[in-house]
Formats: sequence, C-alpha cells, structure tokens
Amino acid sequence: MQYSNFHEAYIETLYDTYHNPQFFNAPRGNHSREKLNYNLSIKNPVERVCYLPSRKTNIVFNFAEVLWYLSGDNSLDFISYYNKKMPEYSMNGKTLTGTAYGPKIFEFGNAKINQWKQIKDLLTHEDPDSKRVFIQIFDATELMVPNNIDISCTLGLQFFVRENKLYMASYMRANDAFRGIISDLFSFTFIQELMARDLNLELGEYFHNVGSIHIYQPDDEWTEKVLQEAKSDPRNMKPKFKFPKMPSINNWPSIETVLEYEALLRKDQIKMSSLDIKKLDLPEYWKQVLLLFSLYQYIAYKRPIDTSLYENLLPVYQHFVINKWPSKFTTIVK
Repeated sequence: MQYSNFHEAYIETLYDTYHNPQFFNAPRGNHSREKLNYNLSIKNPVERVCYLPSRKTNIVFNFAEVLWYLSGDNSLDFISYYNKKMPEYSMNGKTLTGTAYGPKIFEFGNAKINQWKQIKDLLTHEDPDSKRVFIQIFDATELMVPNNIDISCTLGLQFFVRENKLYMASYMRANDAFRGIISDLFSFTFIQELMARDLNLELGEYFHNVGSIHIYQPDDEWTEKVLQEAKSDPRNMKPKFKFPKMPSINNWPSIETVLEYEALLRKDQIKMSSLDIKKLDLPEYWKQVLLLFSLYQYIAYKRPIDTSLYENLLPVYQHFVINKWPSKFTTIVK
C-alpha cells in the first residue's frame, strides 16, 4: 500500500492488522493478532508522525531515540530517561544490545565497521546506482545468547539513489502495529532524511517491509479507541500540521551540539531557557529539538513548566507535548 504520509499509513495499518489478522497466536505467551509479509510505502517521509490525540505520540522520545542511535551509544541511562520501560529489555541493567541500533550502524561486528561512512563513500565515489548499499542491524549472534530478551527487530536498511533522489527500504523481522511502528518509522525516515542531506540529494519514497506485523492483546482496547477517533471525523484521517524539514546542510555539527546539551539536561547539570537556546549557533530546526529536551527536563524532574519553552515551540510540537502531558500544562492552556 502506498500512502502520502505516515499519519494515514498508521491508521490504515492499525485497522488492517486489528480487523483482518491472518493469525491469532501467542509467541512467548504474549497473545496477539498477526499478519505476515506486510509492506507499505510513504511518498513524503518527512511526514513521519501520527497526529491523532488518542494515540498520544511522544515526540520527545521519538527525537531522543533516533539521536541515541546517531550517537552510537548503547547505554540504558540515555534512553531510559525518556522511556521508563526500557530497563525491562536490558540483560545487565546497564546497556541494550538489540534495541541499540547505534553501535550496529557505526561500529558493526568485531571489525567495528562504520556502515554509515561505508555507504556514503560507495554512493558518492564508487557506484551511485548500487544495489549493495545496506546497513545491517540484526546480528545472528544475538540468537546465541541464552534467554536473550533484547533481539533486534530490524534486519537492516537499504538505500537507493535514483534520479537524484534517495529512496530507502527498511526490513524488519517483526513490528508492533500499535506501538513500535510509531517510533520505528520516525527513526528510519529521519535517518533517510539525514543521509539525503549528507549526499545533497532530494528525498525519495520510503518503503517499510515487515515479516510479522502484530498487535498485542493488552493494546486491543486502546487500538479500538484510536480507530474510533479516526473513523468519527474524515478530517482525522489527514495530518493536522506540516512536519518540519531538516536543513539542507551538513547536520552533524548540529547533532553533536544537541547531544552535548541533551546529556547535561538529562543529568540535570544545567537548565536552559528559551533565550539560552535562541542564542546558540544552531539552525532553528535543531533549536526546536533542544526546546523539547529542555521542556522534558521539567517534566522528568517534576518541576513547574517554564512557559517560555512551550511558547517558543512550533505549533506542531506544542500539539504533541500538550496532548502527551496535559496535566503539566493546565496553567498554560485553558
């Protein structure tokens, strides 16, 4: 199925998986509905979010997760700050293996291969039309660890340069149609957009390929609520905002700066006002990400919100933070 944006793709995929499953099964005792060999594509990968209020998309976690990947880090401290359930997937309480895609991308295997640099060099200098441009994520050695609870859901990402556009296909062994697909599509299309900027190319289509797409039974009630909201008004089937585009520059210096401040905010070693962020030598796109991280610091440490942070967010991000944490904004939005 081809969609204009992820908002539409999410609703249709959720509906299809929930109402038209091929199988009802219980892998590792977890009851689910399942479809096999599921494929979809998105014409505009920049539109990588679901706007439905009932789904409560966590835009802060979405940015945090993909930047965690891009940092090459596998520490639990980083990502569990944004998602308190992440420790459930750690074997040692300190790191993540399968879930942490960053080390796979930038230091794969015993040879510590930087796959990002490798495919950039291939596309830039050797063979722009190549069909071999693949970032491997899943590692067969993950299956050799007894009782491993953290095995990569993603097999890999493949890039294609065609007619001055960068297309990308993801391949997943399994994907949760209610939860996982929200963050996975955000991260994968973000990576596609970043690579397109690195290569000075336009953004082409995104293709999502899944061996097993499923919805777990505990999410049935919430799934029905989301689908009912989508069905209740035709306007709910369309995106409510326009998602920002990444700057057409080398974004890596900005990413490094954002990651430096993210660590200080997460560890509560600094506080940043909207004015502090405004003064930074960063494109507005990345200043907005820092505004989100700064705002989340107040939420994570249970402090009254700094209203200037919220007021300087783009309306699309205001929509998400109010919807995700409404009780935190009762004094800001009446």
